[in-house]
Amino acid sequence: MKDSQELKPCWSRTTFDGIEQSRGYVTFSLTNGPEYHVSQMADAVVVARYLEAALVLPDIRGSRPGDERNFEDIYDVEKFMKSLNGVVKVVKELPNEISIRDLAAVKVPNRVTEDHIVENVQPIFKSKGNIRLATYFPNVNMRKTTQKSSVDSVSCLGMFGTLELQAEVSEVVDSMIERLRTLSRKSDGLFIAVDLRVDVLENKNCHGSGTNVAKSCYNAQEIALFLRKVGFDTDTTIYLTQSKWDNSLSVLKDIFPKTYTKENIMPEEKKGKFLEFEGSELEKVIDFYICSKSDVFVPALSGLFYANVAGKRIALGKPQILVPADIPGTSAAVMNYLAPYVAKKNHLAYSCFC
Repeated sequence: MKDSQELKPCWSRTTFDGIEQSRGYVTFSLTNGPEYHVSQMADAVVVARYLEAALVLPDIRGSRPGDERNFEDIYDVEKFMKSLNGVVKVVKELPNEISIRDLAAVKVPNRVTEDHIVENVQPIFKSKGNIRLATYFPNVNMRKTTQKSSVDSVSCLGMFGTLELQAEVSEVVDSMIERLRTLSRKSDGLFIAVDLRVDVLENKNCHGSGTNVAKSCYNAQEIALFLRKVGFDTDTTIYLTQSKWDNSLSVLKDIFPKTYTKENIMPEEKKGKFLEFEGSELEKVIDFYICSKSDVFVPALSGLFYANVAGKRIALGKPQILVPADIPGTSAAVMNYLAPYVAKKNHLAYSCFC
């Protein structure tokens, strides 16, 4: 499949009424990696817009203790603030007179609805004046719904139009992609990105229960067999999201010798900062954006990373996402394994882009 044209946003600034004088503040953090960031940002923008509150620039917190960063360490602050100009007022920090202890903690489900805000958030905001927002994920389904809502355009903007990488991080991602393309000269510079992390595989039950239930994850050997059976040549270049090489990946490298992790292709002078410890927010960001820009994306793991990388790829006009399966026999048509999000055009991104 060739890339299609990058899609145009369906939302327009003309659909947003001007913002009133802000009444209080909404604070929040971006946590657990960029696949969560895009959803957390969408919910925060929707809530702040509905409450006519000012949105405080979030910090970024990883899953490990001590992995805390400023927004500008990963994302472009000026582009973020400009993207929400006229939609939500954004401030870089809370006023000095407001203590963090005075913020009311409020949890909202991912893809928060107008009804939920009215019933569960607005009364607390009116009572307390300022809130600390956190998004929880009852599921990781990113399929579009048939129900239309007044917050849809704001949600689309928050999810797809606000977060761009700051210059240094973007340069590292671009240099790694360029390195992968150089290594792929024999296959016209094309490469596959596979989301395969050994630590997640070890903690997940990868096998469906029953004969017709799809597995939720695939190991290195299963991915190697899948790629061969759908027709990828052994000279194909593969990027893995695994942090550092693990011996369990050797079976994949035996079949596809051009299989790499970050440590193989990152510029040497950047490794100290970007690979300081496994699973950091910076590592996750690199994986998310390389998987979004690769020529083919194969999620060995189901979940939010797959769902939100799919959304990013759809927006970029890169629909080449293959969902693995155990294939009987020796070969199969590759198009049979095109991601349902793309084949059925049922991803949320299709209602945000035209």
